[in-house]
Amino acid sequence: MPKTLTNLDIDLVRTFATIARLGSFTHAAERLGRQQSTISLQIARLEATMQTKLLERSPRSVSLTTEGRVFLDYAWRILDLNDEAVARFGEPTMTGLVRLGAPEDFATRHLPDVLARFAQAYPSVALEVSCDLTLNLLERFRSADFDVLLVKQEPSAKNKGIRVWREPLVWVAGSRDFLNHTRPVPLVVSPAPCVYRKRATMALDKAKMSWRISYTCGALSGALAAVRAGLGVAVLPRDMVPGGLHVLDDDRLPDLKDTEIALLHAKELSLPAQRLKDHIVRSLG
Repeated sequence: MPKTLTNLDIDLVRTFATIARLGSFTHAAERLGRQQSTISLQIARLEATMQTKLLERSPRSVSLTTEGRVFLDYAWRILDLNDEAVARFGEPTMTGLVRLGAPEDFATRHLPDVLARFAQAYPSVALEVSCDLTLNLLERFRSADFDVLLVKQEPSAKNKGIRVWREPLVWVAGSRDFLNHTRPVPLVVSPAPCVYRKRATMALDKAKMSWRISYTCGALSGALAAVRAGLGVAVLPRDMVPGGLHVLDDDRLPDLKDTEIALLHAKELSLPAQRLKDHIVRSLG
């Protein structure tokens, strides 16, 4: 007799993913509009279904177990497919324009797949995406040019945004031995203020290493071309280093703190804009 398959409860999976993203049973309960005791029972049911412990809980913190980290990837994929299917058949005629702003490097690397899935679920919604420096994006956001905005920020920033991404930063150069005969360190940067520029100069200052700005460019393509040409080193998220550039991951340069991307949105959102906001948070969460 064939073995009976176990069906996961989407509601339990969503609760688990929300706790993992927010790092708190209390915050997850508030986000989902449920009692904390209900959240605890849901996790107990999910762990019983999976026959493994997914979360380690202490009086002050919540963390994923090894199995929990593995299951989280499945959880997001399950929720993506569920929500896309519901959206596709539940709101097939939803129309409108959503204006999204994002840093060029992040938009190039991480957003295409996210926006493609949104477009598939809502084929009649038009997306207007603008890429620019965070400083310019924030200025345009204050002028009501965007419905949804993704910006780079320090982890300690006080912006009232939703943190949706965090990634290690690395030093990159056109060749692995670029710094062997170079003093002070030449930097390829974006115009100030820029999170990566600030992170680079602060790290070098703390390490008591001399530096100079060798090339400034507001466009990612221009900055990468300068690095390839040997004009200096740049700071990039590890997952965004393109082919042809080399990560300088030895002890010649100081370590860099992680980068963070936050989502901001207008106070009043149309239904399509609300759906895009939720989709980005869920996809990048």
